[in-house]
Amino acid sequence: MPRIDRLIAHNTGLSRKDITRAFRAGGVRDAAGERLDDPRWSLPPSALPFGVQWYGEPLTLYLHYAVLQHKPLGVVTAMADPRHRTAFDLLPADLPLRRDLRAVGRLDKETSGLLLWTSDGDLLHRITHPRYAVPRRYHAALTSEFRDPPDDFALEDGYRPSITALSRADASQMHVSLHRPHTAQTFADITVTSGRFHEVRRIFAALGSHVEGLCRVAYGPIELPPDLPPEHCNPVDLKAHFRDLHPVPAGER
Repeated sequence: MPRIDRLIAHNTGLSRKDITRAFRAGGVRDAAGERLDDPRWSLPPSALPFGVQWYGEPLTLYLHYAVLQHKPLGVVTAMADPRHRTAFDLLPADLPLRRDLRAVGRLDKETSGLLLWTSDGDLLHRITHPRYAVPRRYHAALTSEFRDPPDDFALEDGYRPSITALSRADASQMHVSLHRPHTAQTFADITVTSGRFHEVRRIFAALGSHVEGLCRVAYGPIELPPDLPPEHCNPVDLKAHFRDLHPVPAGER
């Protein structure tokens, strides 16, 4: 169970010496205003997030934090980039544990939509690892009709993408956030269970079409809210959404 002094350090970036000094001075109190004297006090995970007062100011302590971001076009999925705005730059400066957040997978510069961020490295590893086969769903605007993939479908490098769903769709069925240039002639709804670079674009290229607009609308059970504006984000409980996540046998991926 995490100690309260370590949680405060984790959430504020302060040194343990400063935190010990605050306890001795009576600067740490619970939400009701009762003084907390023991910096070694351990909180059960079920008690988190936990509210305290830090020298009279409210402070919420988290072990981990996660958000769902609506990534816009024109920004890259990175912590920093010398040439482009990054999705990390768009996260509010006052987000809890912001410095520890990492993107769950990537969206390229010309793909918009759902991008998850978490400070939980173990959970991040599980929900991005191929053996868990977490589905990623996309809406695509295409320049032309596409062929149905054959049973032995593979890309030009021999890679066989795991497509769990693929259907043609009407424009009215597409997510409101999908970029729809005037050159788009048809639309598609596709779900894959891996995150190779430009995978969805390469799939449609191999099927005889070209992606003009691409938006990730779901990652596992989490969907992009239609009313969440680009650049904005909402907190999300990733552990609750992926509580029943288990490895998928190799033959079923």
